[in-house]
Parts: sequence; C-alpha cells; structure tokens
Amino acid sequence: MSASPTLELAQQLIRRPSVTPADEGCQQLMAERLEALGFNCESMRFEDVDNLWAVRGESGPILVFAGHTDVVPSGESAGWEHDPYSALVKDGMLHGRGAADMKGSLAAMITACEAAITKANPSLETLRLGFLITSDEEGIAAHGTRRVIDALTERGEQIDYCIVGEPSSTAAVGDTIKIGRRGSLSASLTIRGKQEHVAYPHLADNPIHRAMPVLAALTGMTWDAGNDAFPPTTLQISNIASGTGANNVIPGSCKVDFNFRFSTESSHEQLTAKVTELFDAHALDYKIDWHLSGEPFLTQPGLLREATAASIEEITGLITEQSTAGGTSDGRFIAPSGAEVVELGPCNATIHQVNERICAADLDTLALIYERLIEHLADKAPR
Repeated sequence: MSASPTLELAQQLIRRPSVTPADEGCQQLMAERLEALGFNCESMRFEDVDNLWAVRGESGPILVFAGHTDVVPSGESAGWEHDPYSALVKDGMLHGRGAADMKGSLAAMITACEAAITKANPSLETLRLGFLITSDEEGIAAHGTRRVIDALTERGEQIDYCIVGEPSSTAAVGDTIKIGRRGSLSASLTIRGKQEHVAYPHLADNPIHRAMPVLAALTGMTWDAGNDAFPPTTLQISNIASGTGANNVIPGSCKVDFNFRFSTESSHEQLTAKVTELFDAHALDYKIDWHLSGEPFLTQPGLLREATAASIEEITGLITEQSTAGGTSDGRFIAPSGAEVVELGPCNATIHQVNERICAADLDTLALIYERLIEHLADKAPR
C-alpha cells in the first residue's frame, strides 16, 4: 500500500537531520508546496536560524499554522531500533526523530491546506492562511518565532488565530489541546562563603550550611493557589554544585539552579521579589541571575477554541480536554501579539526519546482535523 500524501511528506522531512538550529532544507520543501497553492513565502534568517513566513490571501482575518523544523539530537544510535532519520514505517508506526515533535504536524498542516484549497470553498477567499516555521524552537529560541513576531509587529502585521502543531495529544489524536501555557522563570544562584580546612570551621563560612535552611524555606513556600485554568505555581531545584572534590575542605561557594513554572496568578516580578526578600532575610552573601523564558498565556473561550474542539469531535468523535499543562512552546511568543493560540498535534508519548514514533494513520486524522478547522474558521471568522 502506498503512503498517504501526509505520511510521504512527513517521511521526507524526517529524512533531513535538522538538529537545532539546522533546517537542512525542510523549510524550502514546505515553501515549494505552499507556493504551488498561491502562498507568498518569505525567508527570514536571523543569526544562524532559518524562519519561514508564508501568507495566502490579500485581506480578512488570518489563521496561521506555527511550528518548527528543528529537532533534538538523536543520541546514541545504538539505542534506536531503526535509523532515527530513516523515517521507516513498520507495523503501522512511523519511526524517526521528529515524527511526533513535530514534523508529522508540519506535514499534516501542508496537506490540510492543499485539501481545503482544492475544494475551492468560496468562504476560504475571505480567510487568509499563513505559516510561521522556525528552526530554533528546541534550542534557546532567541532568533526564531520571537524574532519573526517582532518583525511582523514592526510591519503592522497581526495574527488573528494560530494553531501550534506541538504534540498535545496523549492516548489518541485530538484528545487534548493546549489553550495556554505556564510561564517559565529560571535562576542561577551562587552563595558565597569562605573556604577553609574542615578542622577549622570557626575560621570558615560554609556556603552549603548557609544554603540548606534557605532552600528548605524556598521549597516550602506557597507561591499562589492557581486558578480554574492553571495549577498553582511550582518551584523545582534542578542542580546543586559545591566543593573541591576533597573531603577535608569546606567550600567557598555553592551554586544552585532552580525553575518556576508559574500561573497567571503570579508575575515574574512578584516571584523574583519574594525570592530576594527570603534570601535577604537569611543574610546571605549571594548573586543570582534570572532568565525569563516566557510569561504564562491563556487563550480565552472564543472562536478558535470552539472551532478546534468542534473539528476534533466531528473527525474523531472525541470531546477534547482543554489543558494548560506541560512545558513551554513558541505559543508564548505569539499570544502576546494578540492572537488566539491553540496547540494541537499528535500523541506525545515518545517525544525527545530514543525510538521516537507515532501511529502513521494518526497523521491522516490530524490532517483531516486541520482541514475541518480551516473550514470552520472560513465560515465563521468575522469579515
């Protein structure tokens, strides 16, 4: 049996080993398909990152499909049952790095647009379609979607509706969509002490001992209670490093990394202020560096959420769960521009793992959902 158009395109993309920030021709392949549909394709390269901005239509609201062509490294090839870039289909499963995250989604987006445009629905002429694709999502995300949105804003271009193709589903395609994401705030803390021989603690200032009560207090704090859309803000310590390697030396410093995943009930300014107040209360000699990956966002009930849920139910029969759980995505750069943002993609059970794979038939289901979503918005979006 021959591969479906969606599966075939997904295989072509997977066979390009586009580890961040490399694109390896994926965007050119997509642009060729889109130009054949009447899209105006624009390459936006910032530093070593390739970005694609493509638009079809002259006026009216715009639905943008957003995603990334870059993938995480495959790791040791010996752990893979099949070559991670072979895009092999075996026993109904598509194997390969990026199958789920997120070259399968990219393929489904393209073929959904091909199918919808081929139908020549008159309503589609009043809905513009767009693509925002980057090769810098899995990395630092400094020169990808963030930069494209900045450039579009400077030009006065506005995204109305955006589907991000991140693998949102759990057990079946469409069973879960993301209607928002928590914010992410990371800190690198250095507590300074005084190094000395362990036999002379009275001459030292042990930064590990200084750190212990502070970290206990930090991990015991309640930051907020969350709300109907978000769980309470959490803090997790990810790394602690100190010592010289010798067991008879009191170290001179202790380094701690921690991260907040925060709800819309807290701002990053509030969190940094609370942490600073705590550290100062313990009279620490410290330095802290903060990195804000993104603020939390939430797409309120509206046309995009309604159309997405309706499309999933019509194609699969599922009542989708509308969630904000999980990590960050490039939606955090798109939502602040005023767009309604929903994440919808395939099952995520094997993302970032050895032997990443998805059910090949799920790609056709996903393409049908995207196609139906285009039709819903074409019929119902304000003119």
